[in-house]
Amino acid sequence: MTLSHDLAGQGPTTVLLLHSGVCDRRMWDGQFHALAEAGHRVVRCDLRGFGDTPVDAAHTHADDVRELLDHLGVERAAVVGSSFGGKVALELAVRHPGHVSALALLASGIPGFAPGDELRAWDDREDELLEAGDLDGAVELNVDTWLGPEAGPEARALVREMQRHAFEVQLAVPEEFHPVTPEVTADDLAGIEVPALVAVGAHDLPDFRAVADDLTRLLPGARRVDLDWAGHLPALERPAETARLLTAFLAETGR
Repeated sequence: MTLSHDLAGQGPTTVLLLHSGVCDRRMWDGQFHALAEAGHRVVRCDLRGFGDTPVDAAHTHADDVRELLDHLGVERAAVVGSSFGGKVALELAVRHPGHVSALALLASGIPGFAPGDELRAWDDREDELLEAGDLDGAVELNVDTWLGPEAGPEARALVREMQRHAFEVQLAVPEEFHPVTPEVTADDLAGIEVPALVAVGAHDLPDFRAVADDLTRLLPGARRVDLDWAGHLPALERPAETARLLTAFLAETGR
């Protein structure tokens, strides 16, 4: 299967945008065309079970992404990942290192991370709501948890729409079609030798600030940026500022 995707721009550098686990490719509306206008060829896609990409088999997200790049004839891309998309970007860089020229990780997840008390409590509450059939409650839990104080009503409405759709698709998937998570070790991450931007919000859960600590320590090419205004989804909270952050990073790596 080829992941559903959009293309913009004609630049020599390809930028691939990977969405968070509560969103789909629409989360990048505020950066997609801005990056194209900055001189990049930009790809944004829906991972399986999100947006317009169904789940029709067992799969590994990083391998799906690599197949998309092959389908598009892209040898190497700078990969931007938000939250879960950051985890997938790291798995891609480990499993298919020749395809990745740089990483921009926004409130990223990390392979093998053990959640702390607050994140476990959130996960338990989401499970309770879904098991009770309270889809509205589970959606609102995600909207309230993952958007920071800068998020306006339009961002909240979009996350509400994207998360509801993801729940509706994923809850109907048979267990044999669930994603296969590749094993990635700390040593594997330490072997990723490309420039990496590690951005984290001051209003995010403590787990993701801890992940930023780990990534800054493990990735040889890491540069950390702390966003004092951001929660977990800076691309939706301050779209223009996030676009400028990414554009500047990509210009640096291009040089």
